[in-house]
Amino acid sequence: MSRIVRSSKFRHVFGTAQKHDVCYDGIRVSKNAHDSPFCSVNTKFIAIIVEAGGGGAFQVIPLDKPGRADVNAPRVIGHKGQVLDLQWNPFCENMIASASDDCYVKVWVIPDGGLTEHMTESAVDLAGHQRRVGIVQWHPTAENVLASAGFDYMVFVWDVSKGVPIKRIECHVDTVYCISWNFDGSLLASVSKDKKLRIIDPREGTVRYEGSSHQGAKASRVTFLGQNNRVLTTGFSRMSERQYAIWDIKDLSKPLKMEMIDTGSGVLFPFFDVSTKMIYMAGKGDGNIRYYEVVDERPYCYYLDAFNSSAPQRGLACLPKRAVDVTGCEVARLFKVQVKGLIEPISFKVPRKSELFQEDLYPNCQGDSPSMTADEWSEGANRGPILISLRDGFKASERRDFVAPAKKAVVEEVDAAPKSEKELRKAYHELREENKKLKEKLSSQEIRIRQLETELRR
Repeated sequence: MSRIVRSSKFRHVFGTAQKHDVCYDGIRVSKNAHDSPFCSVNTKFIAIIVEAGGGGAFQVIPLDKPGRADVNAPRVIGHKGQVLDLQWNPFCENMIASASDDCYVKVWVIPDGGLTEHMTESAVDLAGHQRRVGIVQWHPTAENVLASAGFDYMVFVWDVSKGVPIKRIECHVDTVYCISWNFDGSLLASVSKDKKLRIIDPREGTVRYEGSSHQGAKASRVTFLGQNNRVLTTGFSRMSERQYAIWDIKDLSKPLKMEMIDTGSGVLFPFFDVSTKMIYMAGKGDGNIRYYEVVDERPYCYYLDAFNSSAPQRGLACLPKRAVDVTGCEVARLFKVQVKGLIEPISFKVPRKSELFQEDLYPNCQGDSPSMTADEWSEGANRGPILISLRDGFKASERRDFVAPAKKAVVEEVDAAPKSEKELRKAYHELREENKKLKEKLSSQEIRIRQLETELRR
């Protein structure tokens, strides 16, 4: 019986680890147990959350300066608590946002060429969360729009240029594990500890669609799959099996596809490439990176292959598509952060002999120019990303200097809000005692009112 082989130009994609002389070594990677990729990369820099005493820090390394990092290399050390997440601005290669245990989201502007001394002063401080902040996500098409999610169950959408929140989203009832913007930034997907998948209107702050997601107790992740109104989630079953699922956002009653992967214990991080419709999944603590091809028809997702390694990964970051090597038929490059402090670039290529530009492998991809301003987006505009061709290579757009707003408290009396678990418990008991006294006072006043009414009747 003949076997029909599915036709796909990505069927033979293979991953290759770069030589040690182009790796980044000597990094004191954070040992925090938070489920975060711990690093972020763009066309100029790679940023990694590192160990630091007396606060949080992350290290910024220019991509063109591989090798062993100096023990005393300058770092960004402006947070008072541990840094939990960070992400580069897609439209400003020198701007990065960080989230921390100290309840702040901070935005930093890194000088060209990297840091020459410790950076302690951020460009913008975004205050509003009342507990630690675990997630930051830049808007995919609007300039200076940033979403953050904290352990206070809140999601804020910020206008970074003004340092103020555009919207405060209060639809969650438990810890938010992950958020993801859709293709044009008109919707926001979230997965949380209550095992729910939500599709949110970020300007209205309302839930458009909601359904049950993975039923395991461990963390989940979510990402939109391009323009086709579908999302992919990774998580765990009740039996602690790792699995992924594909959903139609307009019907979250059941997934289009759910598949068990293995029985590993680490959270799976998905990285979706819109132009090739390939998705890369890497588990924290794993040595391998699986990759799949997403299609519009059943079965919606095909397993392609896996890059295997004996070194477990602590974190992972994906290089923007505009920076890949088109002459070598490279379709993706992931940066694998190992436990021992080595950052290893892994290149995924399609095996072709020609060095000419391959039109079918490189459709137009997202450039580094925003489609609209933060004001236009907040007023209701929706625009897709500005696409560029990679035929002649990527040329960075002219960058405008960022004018930071005057620093001020975004939410009134935010400094007085309880931040730690101990402070929250103390505030709870104080409020409970105050409530008890008010009830007693109200009761005595009601008795007095009845007495006066009796006297009036006489």
